[in-house]
Amino acid sequence: MKLYEFQAKNILRGYGIRVPQGRAISRKDAAAKAYAEIGASRCVVKAQIFAGGRGKSGGILFADSPVEAATRTAGMLGARIVTPQTTPQGAVIQYVLLEEAISITKELYLAIVIDRSLQTPMVVACGEGGVEIEEVAAKHPEKIIKEPIDVLFGIHPFQVRRLAAQLKLAGVSFVKMNSFIVNLFSAFIQNDCSLLEINPLVITADGELCALDVKMDIDDNALYRHPEFEPFAACQDATPAEALARKHKLSYIGLDGNIGCLVNGAGLAMATMDIIKLHGGAPANFLDVGGDASLEQVTQAFKIILSDPKVKAVLINIFGGIMKCDTIASGIIEATKGGGVKTPLIVRLEGTNADMARKTLERAGSGIFCVKDMKEAARLAVSKAIESNQS
Repeated sequence: MKLYEFQAKNILRGYGIRVPQGRAISRKDAAAKAYAEIGASRCVVKAQIFAGGRGKSGGILFADSPVEAATRTAGMLGARIVTPQTTPQGAVIQYVLLEEAISITKELYLAIVIDRSLQTPMVVACGEGGVEIEEVAAKHPEKIIKEPIDVLFGIHPFQVRRLAAQLKLAGVSFVKMNSFIVNLFSAFIQNDCSLLEINPLVITADGELCALDVKMDIDDNALYRHPEFEPFAACQDATPAEALARKHKLSYIGLDGNIGCLVNGAGLAMATMDIIKLHGGAPANFLDVGGDASLEQVTQAFKIILSDPKVKAVLINIFGGIMKCDTIASGIIEATKGGGVKTPLIVRLEGTNADMARKTLERAGSGIFCVKDMKEAARLAVSKAIESNQS
């Protein structure tokens, strides 16, 4: 789950991390009041989207009066913004953040990420903030500073001193860095973050550290521990199908093809998509129901796939271990009850109760094709999708 900048900053405030005073608004007529409440002589008007690169695309502007703030806000809300990190269609601006303009003496980059190779959180820092860190890493890898963090004991003081020295900090900012990173790591761990990025982290005129821009991603697998994030789900930039999949705890990603895929296990799902491509087809989605999905989850998975108008055939590829094949068969029948589904369903079931499931599906009527071989299932799915397109 991605959080908007203003949502992430509200969380960091609770950990004693300084962020600019600001107000998030979703109505054009609220800008002047928000400007007055902030009480600064100059404000920054920032479009809130789940992508970076806003500054290069007119998504970050300055305002020197309530009237100017209202004008800037009116031009953003409801508009689409295209950045290097969005799709060509861009993203609709639903929220705007008004913040006090901060006097800056130095910009840095600071983030905590998960290092998969070391299996531990990692502090990543750079003396050049406000830039695309990927570009710096590619052209000047020596400028990237990394410090692994012990997940149990946290970052050690000597690591912070080493990091601050490499960033060429001095005086108040050197001293403040220790508590800043300790608090940032607490926020990272306690909120089950997969990414917590501050870019730029700025040193103000009085030597304080301030998180000028924040990106926070929450691990979806840990959301059950965070009911406080449930209101944020409505803000996610997700299609109705993706929102329904999240609600029923299904792993779903929409794609551009016309063959729907319902599979258990991420590895088998990837293999299924590959074999569809090998036979000349294109998958319409990635959908993993998991190893122990309930009848309700399987039924909803079918409804999600069939809600996509591009889908001309559905390939169900299940290896029943913990997942029982007869549960899949029951889900298929439940989802197609009433005879309203005209999309061909190609079903390949192996494992627990597979024979029982195949017999159940064979009695269900036309439109369901049971096959034992994965290659044959892919070939038939591609063939049926072509037939459906031609009819």
